[in-house]
Formats: sequence, C-alpha cells, structure tokens
Amino acid sequence: MPEAEIGVFGGSGLYSLLDKAEEIDFSTPFGAPSDKIALGMVAGRKIAFLPRHGKKHSLPPHAIPYKANLWAMKELGVKRIIAPAAVGSLQPAIKPGDFVLCDQFVDRTSGREHSYFDCSPVTHISCADPYCGELRGVVAQAAKELKIPLHGKGTVVVIQGPRFSTRAESKWFRNQGWDVINMTQYPEVALARELEICYSNISIVTDYDAGLEGAPDVKPVTAAEVGRIFKKNNELVKELILKAIPRIPRERGKGCACGEALKHARL
Repeated sequence: MPEAEIGVFGGSGLYSLLDKAEEIDFSTPFGAPSDKIALGMVAGRKIAFLPRHGKKHSLPPHAIPYKANLWAMKELGVKRIIAPAAVGSLQPAIKPGDFVLCDQFVDRTSGREHSYFDCSPVTHISCADPYCGELRGVVAQAAKELKIPLHGKGTVVVIQGPRFSTRAESKWFRNQGWDVINMTQYPEVALARELEICYSNISIVTDYDAGLEGAPDVKPVTAAEVGRIFKKNNELVKELILKAIPRIPRERGKGCACGEALKHARL
C-alpha cells in the first residue's frame, strides 16, 4: 500500500497540485473516492492529493463521496489534511479575493452520509473545535509571509446545494453573524475528526453570496463568477499549500488533540 502523511483536497478549480505524481485507483468500504489519488513528494513529505469534485468537476457538492474520500486518506496513512474551498462572503469586511481560515461551522445540509458510526459502538464525537488549531496556525503563518489578505478565523455555514441561497436565506445567515458560506466543508471536517485526522480549511472568497444590503451594484453570485475568481487565485492557493507543507510538524504538538478525538467519545 502506498503511503502519505499529508492529504490535500482540491476544491473548485484546483484539480492538480503535484508536478511529479503517481496516480492510483482506490476502493473503500464506502465506494470509490471522487477520482484517482495522486501521490508525490513536497519538500521531503509524502503527499496525497484528491480533487473532491473529480478532475472534470463532475460531482456536485451533495453527491461527493465524502466517506470514501476521507477513508482513503486514512488508509494511506494521512494524519493531516489541508482543504481549500471556494466560499461566498456574508460580511462586507470579508471581500472577494480574501482568504479565511474557518474555525467553526454551522451545518445546514440534509441527507448526507455524515458519520462512520451509524451503529455500535455508539460514538459522539466532539466538534466544539472542529478545525485543527495547530494546522491552522501553520497555514496562517505561511499566508502572512506571502502577504495574502487573510482572516485568521471565521464561521462557515454549509448549505446543501447545488443551488445558491435566496436573498432571504443569505440575509438570515448574515444576521446570525456567520462569516462565509460554502457547500462542501460539512461533512468533510467532521469525518476527518472521526478518523482522528487534523483538518484545516482554506476558504477562498469568490463572491458576496446573494448580494449586500445597501449595495445594489453588488450582484448575486453565479457559477461563472466563482470559477473566474477561483481561477485567478489558483496559483496563489497552490503557493500557500506548498509553502505550508514543509512547516507542518512531523509530530503533533501538546496543544493538538485531534489524534485523540475518539478517546472520550463513547459512553
């Protein structure tokens, strides 16, 4: 079995990462992952890369095989995952082109297979702090050195998709104080936690969702605009990931409890 220690999920527009890679097919108890997994090296670290929508963006958010994707990473030996994704902004201060390192999520999806523990042993994973603080810190430092406009924390509301929000929904989310909106971070982050994998999202802001109150010139999001902004930032996202990877500690620090997420999860 080929091995890797760090996993990367490619979001919308990010379908490759490694210059020299071996692509492998993978099967799991939960079916096949989104696509072939690319294995390669970055600064002496073994990397596994998987585009969550598939290389041809053939999988909509609600149809992504999240359980297979995370399981494959775990089977390969991955202990940390960096997961870029396109998001819409819900707040005026978070602008298209900014990056956000989310530290909280709100789940508004439905019908997704979102846990590995559907039967015995009954397991209640803690999601009080779902994103790895240690890994987020590494990514934040790399972003600072690259002078990327970064928000070091934020709450993402994850919607079912594939449609975008109504104006009423977007206003409600904004009034709750939530920062960005996305369709893929859940259940990805929660499944990583169930497998005791450190997980850091990199949210790339592409739009203002359904618009901004008091700003009639700000148009509602379209798929074409998301693609345009993400493509514009594609190389910067890659540069950030490649800069962060060598800085990830080989061993988890005392402040990281991701590797013990199941320790107190069972009655």
